[in-house]
Amino acid sequence: MNAEQLLDRAITTAGSEDFGPDGDDAHAALRVLVQSLDEEAGLSPESDASVAAMIESVLVRRLQIEQCYAAHPEIGDETIDAVLFGLGMPRTGSTALSFLLAKDPAIRYLRGWEASQPTPPPELATEDRDPRFIAAKAAMSGLGSLPPEIKAMVPTAPDGPAECLDLMSLSFTSQAFDVVAQTPSYGAWLVHGCDYRPCYRYHRRVLKLLQWHRPPSRWRLKTPAHVFGIDALDETYPESRFVVTHRDVTKVIPSLASFETAVVRMFTGSADPRYVGRHCADVWDAGLRRLIDFRDRVGDHRFYDIGFDQMQSDPIGVVRGLYEWLGEDLTARAEAAMQRWWVASQHDRDLGGGHRYAPEDFGLDAGELAERFAYYGVRFPVALESMPS
Repeated sequence: MNAEQLLDRAITTAGSEDFGPDGDDAHAALRVLVQSLDEEAGLSPESDASVAAMIESVLVRRLQIEQCYAAHPEIGDETIDAVLFGLGMPRTGSTALSFLLAKDPAIRYLRGWEASQPTPPPELATEDRDPRFIAAKAAMSGLGSLPPEIKAMVPTAPDGPAECLDLMSLSFTSQAFDVVAQTPSYGAWLVHGCDYRPCYRYHRRVLKLLQWHRPPSRWRLKTPAHVFGIDALDETYPESRFVVTHRDVTKVIPSLASFETAVVRMFTGSADPRYVGRHCADVWDAGLRRLIDFRDRVGDHRFYDIGFDQMQSDPIGVVRGLYEWLGEDLTARAEAAMQRWWVASQHDRDLGGGHRYAPEDFGLDAGELAERFAYYGVRFPVALESMPS
């Protein structure tokens, strides 16, 4: 794999060489990723070709975004009124919360089909007939072939909310790439050496494009990975507020390791579960400490915390509390839609079952995890509610 060749092929495909603002930063990040893939991932020729094609498609996507901006510079005048960012570790109920919030027609959320292909910008009047949406619906029928660890975390609707990882991938500053293969140096760079400011500036640029012909401009967005660049996120979106979901870390880390092991195997054909387990623990230890440091500096007033048990026992009550904190009205129509989704999602979970795993499968020990992450429960007592006594 060669970064310059990938860039050249994308330029040829798109018929443009304008990668837009902070393009040089995206290219530098791409080179970090490609070097890590080449030296550490141990990709087979088939996997190498597959990952290269994925990277090339991301480059083409960014070039197409800039072509759209060149044709319609007025997109840059769009105003983003407010953003609520969902944070917290994976497997803490954040996905369920994002699906509930997406049932409110008064807000804007990031749909999977537009996140993976932002151009042409979606149109409110025709989005139900958009070829990307139709393709997403067709793809849902093919999810049965996925490993159970992945199906347990796949959104249950073709127009459901997506994480921000696709938008962050446009700058090659995304945990999405660190999950498809074992890339320790790239992963360490994302956590400890990366300047996220170019990434979030471009993230905001894409949001403006997506809302141009598809209001409203009050966004609900999420990805656990936002904690790693939270200072840059705050600099780019100083008007934002945050909702954080919490859960027993001794359950979260093994579950996440199981999921990520399955993803690596799907993309590369093999994975080292013990490496993935250590990697998950190290990454989220750093991420949680960064989140706590940020909150200690800016104050807790911009954060709303939700415990996993709270979410499971009274999801609508949790959402009501969040809306009250935001100072926004939760309409009866939106609440009813949220209630219907929750009931349907529980039924689907009962039919599909859950994925099974043990900490030892990934070289993890629940007692050692509890000791390592003890500071988390001290800082956020709501997380202790789901921890064993």
